[in-house]
Amino acid sequence: MSRRIYVKKDNSPRKKAINYFSYLFLIVGALLLFWSFYPIVSFEVYSRLFLKRDINTPVPDGDSPSSLSQASSVLGTFNIFSNNLRDYTQASLWFPSLSQANTLSTLSVKHYTLSIPKLNIENANVTVGGEDLSKSLIHYLPKSLPGEYGNVVIFGHSTLPQLYNPKDYKTIFTYLPSLDKGDIIKIKMNDIEYDYQVYDMYVINPDQISVLDQQKDGSYLTLITCVPPGTWLQRFVIKAKLRLI
Repeated sequence: MSRRIYVKKDNSPRKKAINYFSYLFLIVGALLLFWSFYPIVSFEVYSRLFLKRDINTPVPDGDSPSSLSQASSVLGTFNIFSNNLRDYTQASLWFPSLSQANTLSTLSVKHYTLSIPKLNIENANVTVGGEDLSKSLIHYLPKSLPGEYGNVVIFGHSTLPQLYNPKDYKTIFTYLPSLDKGDIIKIKMNDIEYDYQVYDMYVINPDQISVLDQQKDGSYLTLITCVPPGTWLQRFVIKAKLRLI
Protein backbone atom coordinates (compact mmCIF):
# COMPACT_ATOMS: atom_id res chain seq x y z
CA MET A 1 0.00 0.00 0.00
CA SER A 2 1.32 3.46 -0.95
CA ARG A 3 2.20 5.73 1.98
CA ARG A 4 2.69 8.89 -0.06
CA ILE A 5 0.24 10.99 -2.00
CA TYR A 6 1.49 13.23 -4.77
CA VAL A 7 -0.63 16.29 -5.59
CA LYS A 8 0.06 18.09 -8.82
CA LYS A 9 0.51 21.80 -8.23
CA ASP A 10 -1.95 23.94 -10.12
CA ASN A 11 0.13 26.46 -12.09
CA SER A 12 -2.58 27.32 -14.53
CA PRO A 13 -3.02 30.99 -15.61
CA ARG A 14 -6.43 31.02 -13.92
CA LYS A 15 -4.94 30.00 -10.57
CA LYS A 16 -2.16 32.60 -10.87
CA ALA A 17 -4.69 35.31 -11.71
CA ILE A 18 -6.75 34.43 -8.63
CA ASN A 19 -3.65 34.63 -6.44
CA TYR A 20 -2.61 37.99 -7.89
CA PHE A 21 -6.07 39.48 -7.43
CA SER A 22 -6.22 38.21 -3.85
CA TYR A 23 -2.98 40.01 -2.98
CA LEU A 24 -4.13 43.10 -4.84
CA PHE A 25 -7.42 43.29 -2.92
CA LEU A 26 -5.56 42.76 0.36
CA ILE A 27 -3.19 45.64 -0.37
CA VAL A 28 -5.99 47.94 -1.53
CA GLY A 29 -8.01 47.12 1.59
CA ALA A 30 -5.07 47.92 3.86
CA LEU A 31 -4.48 51.23 2.05
CA LEU A 32 -8.16 52.18 2.40
CA LEU A 33 -8.07 51.46 6.14
CA PHE A 34 -4.94 53.58 6.48
CA TRP A 35 -6.56 56.35 4.38
CA SER A 36 -9.61 56.35 6.67
CA PHE A 37 -8.02 56.05 10.09
CA TYR A 38 -4.78 58.01 9.70
CA PRO A 39 -6.44 61.46 10.21
CA ILE A 40 -8.14 60.22 13.39
CA VAL A 41 -5.02 58.65 14.86
CA SER A 42 -2.76 61.57 13.89
CA PHE A 43 -5.15 64.10 15.45
CA GLU A 44 -5.36 62.09 18.67
CA VAL A 45 -1.56 61.97 18.92
CA TYR A 46 -1.21 65.67 18.14
CA SER A 47 -3.98 66.79 20.51
CA ARG A 48 -2.69 64.73 23.43
CA LEU A 49 0.83 66.08 22.98
CA PHE A 50 0.13 69.73 22.20
CA LEU A 51 -3.46 70.70 23.15
CA LYS A 52 -4.99 71.30 26.57
CA ARG A 53 -7.66 68.91 27.82
CA ASP A 54 -8.22 70.10 31.40
CA ILE A 55 -10.76 72.89 30.85
CA ASN A 56 -13.21 73.23 33.75
CA THR A 57 -16.98 73.19 33.34
CA PRO A 58 -19.76 74.61 35.54
CA VAL A 59 -22.00 71.53 35.26
CA PRO A 60 -23.18 70.94 38.86
CA ASP A 61 -23.18 67.60 40.65
CA GLY A 62 -26.51 66.46 42.04
CA ASP A 63 -28.87 63.56 42.58
CA SER A 64 -31.37 64.60 39.91
CA PRO A 65 -30.59 63.55 36.34
CA SER A 66 -29.05 66.30 34.23
CA SER A 67 -30.34 67.26 30.81
CA LEU A 68 -27.24 65.58 29.40
CA SER A 69 -28.22 62.31 31.08
CA GLN A 70 -31.80 62.64 29.87
CA ALA A 71 -30.65 63.25 26.33
CA SER A 72 -28.28 60.30 26.47
CA SER A 73 -31.05 58.00 27.72
CA VAL A 74 -32.93 58.67 24.49
CA LEU A 75 -30.14 59.23 22.01
CA GLY A 76 -27.41 57.00 23.37
CA THR A 77 -24.23 57.69 25.28
CA PHE A 78 -21.19 59.42 23.87
CA ASN A 79 -19.42 56.52 22.25
CA ILE A 80 -18.97 55.41 18.69
CA PHE A 81 -21.46 52.52 18.94
CA SER A 82 -24.45 54.34 20.45
CA ASN A 83 -24.83 57.53 18.41
CA ASN A 84 -26.63 56.10 15.40
CA LEU A 85 -29.75 58.07 16.35
CA ARG A 86 -27.94 61.37 16.62
CA ASP A 87 -28.02 63.86 13.75
CA TYR A 88 -25.01 66.10 14.31
CA THR A 89 -26.12 68.57 11.68
CA GLN A 90 -28.43 69.74 14.50
CA ALA A 91 -26.58 72.24 16.69
CA SER A 92 -28.59 71.45 19.83
CA LEU A 93 -26.97 67.99 20.08
CA TRP A 94 -23.44 69.30 20.39
CA PHE A 95 -23.83 70.36 24.04
CA PRO A 96 -27.03 68.62 25.21
CA SER A 97 -26.81 70.04 28.75
CA LEU A 98 -27.10 73.61 27.45
CA SER A 99 -29.51 73.78 24.52
CA GLN A 100 -30.87 76.88 22.80
CA ALA A 101 -34.05 75.02 21.79
CA ASN A 102 -36.22 77.14 24.07
CA THR A 103 -34.16 80.30 23.81
CA LEU A 104 -35.31 83.06 21.48
CA SER A 105 -32.68 85.49 20.25
CA THR A 106 -33.52 89.13 20.87
CA LEU A 107 -30.69 90.32 18.61
CA SER A 108 -31.72 92.32 15.57
CA VAL A 109 -29.07 90.79 13.30
CA LYS A 110 -29.94 87.31 12.00
CA HIS A 111 -27.07 86.67 9.58
CA TYR A 112 -23.48 87.73 9.01
CA THR A 113 -20.41 86.22 7.32
CA LEU A 114 -17.16 84.64 8.53
CA SER A 115 -13.86 84.29 6.67
CA ILE A 116 -10.67 82.45 7.61
CA PRO A 117 -7.98 83.31 5.04
CA LYS A 118 -5.62 80.53 6.15
CA LEU A 119 -8.30 77.88 5.51
CA ASN A 120 -9.61 79.44 2.26
CA ILE A 121 -13.00 80.01 3.91
CA GLU A 122 -14.52 83.16 2.42
CA ASN A 123 -17.79 84.83 3.44
CA ALA A 124 -19.34 81.74 4.99
CA ASN A 125 -22.88 82.45 6.19
CA VAL A 126 -23.50 82.48 9.96
CA THR A 127 -27.09 82.11 11.21
CA VAL A 128 -27.78 83.73 14.58
CA GLY A 129 -29.60 81.21 16.79
CA GLY A 130 -29.93 78.70 13.96
CA GLU A 131 -30.02 74.92 14.18
CA ASP A 132 -29.15 73.32 10.82
CA LEU A 133 -25.37 73.02 10.41
CA SER A 134 -25.74 71.58 6.91
CA LYS A 135 -26.92 74.97 5.62
CA SER A 136 -24.73 77.46 7.50
CA LEU A 137 -22.48 78.05 10.46
CA ILE A 138 -24.47 78.57 13.66
CA HIS A 139 -24.10 81.38 16.21
CA TYR A 140 -25.12 79.36 19.25
CA LEU A 141 -26.92 80.78 22.31
CA PRO A 142 -26.61 84.32 20.93
CA LYS A 143 -26.27 86.95 23.66
CA SER A 144 -23.91 89.38 21.96
CA LEU A 145 -22.89 90.27 18.41
CA PRO A 146 -19.44 90.54 16.82
CA GLY A 147 -17.67 93.70 17.89
CA GLU A 148 -19.57 93.87 21.18
CA TYR A 149 -18.37 92.88 24.63
CA GLY A 150 -19.19 89.20 25.13
CA ASN A 151 -18.53 85.77 23.68
CA VAL A 152 -19.72 84.95 20.15
CA VAL A 153 -19.82 81.13 19.87
CA ILE A 154 -19.96 79.68 16.34
CA PHE A 155 -20.45 75.99 15.52
CA GLY A 156 -19.29 74.45 12.25
CA HIS A 157 -19.38 70.89 10.95
CA SER A 158 -16.29 68.85 10.03
CA THR A 159 -15.45 65.49 8.47
CA LEU A 160 -12.46 63.46 7.29
CA PRO A 161 -9.88 65.68 5.53
CA GLN A 162 -10.24 63.60 2.37
CA LEU A 163 -13.83 64.83 2.01
CA TYR A 164 -13.13 68.50 2.76
CA ASN A 165 -14.85 71.18 0.72
CA PRO A 166 -14.65 74.79 1.98
CA LYS A 167 -17.96 75.55 0.24
CA ASP A 168 -19.81 72.66 1.93
CA TYR A 169 -21.13 73.51 5.40
CA LYS A 170 -21.03 69.82 6.38
CA THR A 171 -17.22 69.89 6.01
CA ILE A 172 -16.33 73.57 6.38
CA PHE A 173 -14.48 73.37 9.76
CA THR A 174 -12.51 70.20 8.95
CA TYR A 175 -9.15 72.00 9.03
CA LEU A 176 -9.93 74.21 12.03
CA PRO A 177 -7.26 72.37 14.12
CA SER A 178 -4.59 73.58 11.67
CA LEU A 179 -4.98 77.18 12.86
CA ASP A 180 -2.19 78.61 15.01
CA LYS A 181 -2.06 81.30 17.64
CA GLY A 182 -1.95 84.67 15.93
CA ASP A 183 -4.04 83.65 12.90
CA ILE A 184 -6.82 86.01 11.86
CA ILE A 185 -10.56 85.27 11.65
CA LYS A 186 -12.68 87.90 9.88
CA ILE A 187 -16.34 88.62 10.53
CA LYS A 188 -18.36 91.00 8.37
CA MET A 189 -21.66 92.37 9.68
CA ASN A 190 -23.62 95.34 8.37
CA ASP A 191 -20.71 96.27 6.05
CA ILE A 192 -18.33 96.47 9.03
CA GLU A 193 -15.44 93.99 9.22
CA TYR A 194 -14.06 92.76 12.54
CA ASP A 195 -10.70 91.00 12.83
CA TYR A 196 -10.29 88.45 15.60
CA GLN A 197 -6.89 86.99 16.48
CA VAL A 198 -6.50 83.39 17.72
CA TYR A 199 -4.94 83.16 21.18
CA ASP A 200 -5.85 79.67 22.45
CA MET A 201 -7.13 76.24 21.37
CA TYR A 202 -8.03 73.04 23.21
CA VAL A 203 -10.15 69.85 23.21
CA ILE A 204 -13.13 69.33 25.53
CA ASN A 205 -15.91 66.82 26.15
CA PRO A 206 -19.55 67.56 25.21
CA ASP A 207 -20.49 68.13 28.86
CA GLN A 208 -17.87 70.85 29.36
CA ILE A 209 -20.04 73.88 28.67
CA SER A 210 -17.94 76.66 30.18
CA VAL A 211 -16.76 77.55 26.66
CA LEU A 212 -20.30 78.81 25.98
CA ASP A 213 -20.21 81.33 28.85
CA GLN A 214 -20.32 85.05 28.17
CA GLN A 215 -17.19 87.07 28.93
CA LYS A 216 -17.79 90.77 29.47
CA ASP A 217 -14.18 91.91 29.82
CA GLY A 218 -13.66 92.00 26.05
CA SER A 219 -14.96 90.98 22.63
CA TYR A 220 -14.34 87.24 22.15
CA LEU A 221 -14.97 84.73 19.37
CA THR A 222 -15.20 80.98 20.01
CA LEU A 223 -15.20 78.51 17.09
CA ILE A 224 -16.20 74.91 17.82
CA THR A 225 -16.25 71.71 15.76
CA CYS A 226 -16.29 67.94 16.40
CA VAL A 227 -13.10 65.89 16.71
CA PRO A 228 -11.34 63.55 16.03
CA PRO A 229 -11.89 64.14 12.29
CA GLY A 230 -14.98 62.37 11.03
CA THR A 231 -16.27 61.59 14.55
CA TRP A 232 -18.44 63.35 17.17
CA LEU A 233 -16.73 62.18 20.36
CA GLN A 234 -15.19 65.49 21.50
CA ARG A 235 -15.17 69.20 20.67
CA PHE A 236 -12.28 71.26 19.36
CA VAL A 237 -12.31 74.89 20.49
CA ILE A 238 -10.61 77.93 18.99
CA LYS A 239 -10.55 81.08 21.12
CA ALA A 240 -9.94 84.48 19.50
CA LYS A 241 -10.15 88.08 20.65
CA LEU A 242 -11.05 91.23 18.74
CA ARG A 243 -7.95 92.86 17.37
CA LEU A 244 -7.96 96.61 17.96
CA ILE A 245 -6.31 98.67 15.26
